Amino acid sequence: MKLTIRRYRWSDLDTILALHQICLAEVGLVPGDGVYYDDDFPRIQEIYLACGGDFLVGEVASRVVAMGGLKPVDTVTAEICRLRVHPEFQRRGFGAALLIALERRAVELGFHSVRGDTTLNQEAALALYERQGWRELSRHRVGDLTVVCGEKRLVPPAVLEL
Repeated sequence: MKLTIRRYRWSDLDTILALHQICLAEVGLVPGDGVYYDDDFPRIQEIYLACGGDFLVGEVASRVVAMGGLKPVDTVTAEICRLRVHPEFQRRGFGAALLIALERRAVELGFHSVRGDTTLNQEAALALYERQGWRELSRHRVGDLTVVCGEKRLVPPAVLEL
């Protein structure tokens, strides 16, 4: 199966919202838990695309099976959000492919680092970030959940010549 990654389109909205809900239910996250939220989906154009970020979807045979957003934090840092792969398509490298595509897109957009978070019970996500060279920044509790925050430098710091 080949994954094709492309930019989000308005016609994807219902599909990616359903994908988000399916993926979070798989790891036990539910509306009202303090971590789960989906109010950004109707505003993808505004929150991700119009402000210098991006939102990508991954398709297999024209079916959207993966997604991820890139949201500017400031001029040098972007947050990777909504990284999801449908449970039927996990363990095939699609999450890594989408994460790498988002990191490359961040470099193209001029960001030097990316940040993101996941919960401690999302073991596959934690392992993916670790394999891709992310480092843990902090942990904090939200209700019964532990949220793990991480980052990755994308561009090495400039070397000053004296």
